[in-house]
Amino acid sequence: MDSSNHNWKSQISLFLTAQTITLFGSSLVQYAIVWYITLTTSSGTMMTIATVCGFVPQIIISLFAGVWVDRYNRKKMIIVSDGMIAAATLILAILFLAGYKNVWLLFIVLLIRSAGTGIQTPAIHALIPQLVPKEQLMKVNGMYSTITSLMMVLSPAASGAILSIGPIESILLIDVITAGVGICILLTLRLPAYLLPKNQSKSNLQGIAEGFAYLRAHAFIKRLLMLLVAIMILASPAAFLTPLMVSRSFGAEMWRLTASEMTFGIGAVMGGALITAWGGFRNRMHTTAVACALYGLMMIGLGVAPLFLVYLICNVLIGITMPCFNAPITVLLQEKVEPSMHGRVFSFVQIASSCALPLGMILFGPLADVVRVESLLIGTGICVLVCGVYTYFSKRFVG
Repeated sequence: MDSSNHNWKSQISLFLTAQTITLFGSSLVQYAIVWYITLTTSSGTMMTIATVCGFVPQIIISLFAGVWVDRYNRKKMIIVSDGMIAAATLILAILFLAGYKNVWLLFIVLLIRSAGTGIQTPAIHALIPQLVPKEQLMKVNGMYSTITSLMMVLSPAASGAILSIGPIESILLIDVITAGVGICILLTLRLPAYLLPKNQSKSNLQGIAEGFAYLRAHAFIKRLLMLLVAIMILASPAAFLTPLMVSRSFGAEMWRLTASEMTFGIGAVMGGALITAWGGFRNRMHTTAVACALYGLMMIGLGVAPLFLVYLICNVLIGITMPCFNAPITVLLQEKVEPSMHGRVFSFVQIASSCALPLGMILFGPLADVVRVESLLIGTGICVLVCGVYTYFSKRFVG
């Protein structure tokens, strides 16, 4: 992107506004569907099916989506995926209003929404460098992280409030409206010229193979992805098992579980604002490494917290470190990966993110029934801390 383009601020403002609106509607529906399934079935099996429907399509389609994002207009890819999700949600709303309230319809919509997310996420990360000068990428990615974190805080409360006074159909229709508004805003977005890659006649499988070959040829990018996967697996106890720890060690009151979720979200908003204003160290990997080490320390803090208040403070601090860990990695990939490969590389990131946390839960979830969650947090926290220190001092992570 040519930094002489003085119009980039208005264009990225339009883009982030569109994403905020559509993300809010999507988050409302995501919570509403999960709660509806929980309240109407009270079935662990049904919740497991819902979780699978939310993860598997993303993983499968992301491989192909990366190729599509690199070959076609990225703005149109985002619009098409938004439109596909909105159409599925509208059909579901109509069927529910007509009285066809079968839970399996929700699973079908979750599958479609997951597939749309698998296309949308790499397209968003690949589009941002087209709009933003390189020297502003950290701040803009920090803004985007702040927006997504803010949705984590606001959406559960808003979704619960709407469901308390109206049916689930009202939230489904809100999502359709927000998607429509977001698409209309995106249609006004003017992208700088982007030269589509040659060899468009190659098959999708050949495009995927090119992506893997690119990773093999770029050791630093490969190490970044490996670090991301390792940290996400190790962080899974902090991500998923802390409600279990809170109920066992501090009390099973609902306000404690709510406070646990909200403090992390508030911390993530603060972290996004911090990385936006600060921009991180000059060496981007040092920012990620320090955030990683602090994340590990705070995981240990969660495990040894003698009081619930101390636990909440550590939870806020963990939330702050998350954007400071993720944003520099995103910016490094946007800077160092060739624009013609952005889609494929970010699709690999999406696949890694979608696989790592479930893999971590497969490993640590059963252990939580035989080992105290606090012990798991301390053990994995030490590992994360060691990874952060190693990353900071290792020459293998010099970009």
